[in-house]
Amino acid sequence: MATIKDVAAAAGVSISTVSRALNGATGVSPEYVVRVKAVADRLNYSPNSLGRNLRQQRQPVWTLIVTDIENPFLTSVARGVEDAAHASGYSVLLCNSDGEVDREARYLEIAAQNRVAGVLVTPASQHSDVSRLLELGIPVVALDRPLAGASGTDTVLVDTRSAACKAVASLIAAGRKTIGCITGPRDTFTAEERVAGYRDGLAQGGYAIDPSLIRYADFRVAGGHWAAEELLAKNVDALLVASNQMTIGAIQVIRQSGRVLGRDVYIALFDDAPWVELFRDTLTLVSQPAYELGHAAGRLILDRLAHGRRASQTVTLAASISVMPSPS
Repeated sequence: MATIKDVAAAAGVSISTVSRALNGATGVSPEYVVRVKAVADRLNYSPNSLGRNLRQQRQPVWTLIVTDIENPFLTSVARGVEDAAHASGYSVLLCNSDGEVDREARYLEIAAQNRVAGVLVTPASQHSDVSRLLELGIPVVALDRPLAGASGTDTVLVDTRSAACKAVASLIAAGRKTIGCITGPRDTFTAEERVAGYRDGLAQGGYAIDPSLIRYADFRVAGGHWAAEELLAKNVDALLVASNQMTIGAIQVIRQSGRVLGRDVYIALFDDAPWVELFRDTLTLVSQPAYELGHAAGRLILDRLAHGRRASQTVTLAASISVMPSPS
């Protein structure tokens, strides 16, 4: 790992010049600033904001980056991570990327600069770049969504494809004839997995797959609202909804249309949330083991810290399904 002394020697300047050039201090010629930054980039040197004496040490902190902290599923994931960290003497810094790749990248860079002990991330993209962290020897675990081509990372997933298939089977068993699907953004792993499970369930039930009954939304209330409006206009009598927040939007539309949830329109949704208990008799719930997912990810970080380099591991957990009572 390059030090400030290495950068100074390669750039042919003093250590103090390197420090001032990288920290934007005045009194350094533009020529030296350009030279120092070029050498720092070439040597992969990153100054530690917590001070020179800590540069060679990992901080007893994990960085957890999630796509939406308002999502109760991710709140439970965070609790699982925090409990695993706390039990082993680590603290957790929670960051919300809001699903934005650039915002996520800034948090990843801050984690690298501060030499945290580990990073756990629900990737905003399958192609999120964690190479800098891996070069520094910082363990990385992808939560809920895998990272493509990121050798050296571990992954914890939930088998939502099978769960979606079973949820659709329950809707078919309840006599539903026209089943729509509201999922997340295209090319998002969890969104595509749930669509695949939806298609599996229809095919296994002998139903034709109609692409016009699939809507890709944004995992938020507004997305569920507009998607449900469009699908109810096609007279669907059931919906598979890929998140609890989109389900709120769908329920709003069902009520506004004068239809009755659990009679005119059935919903099978992903992810438990406190409000779901109010609709327990009218919803089919796919419960993901959110806390367990976070805790398993924490254990993978601890294993990396204890044993260093090893082959990447993927842990896949199962979801459970609670089927609403059939109407009398």
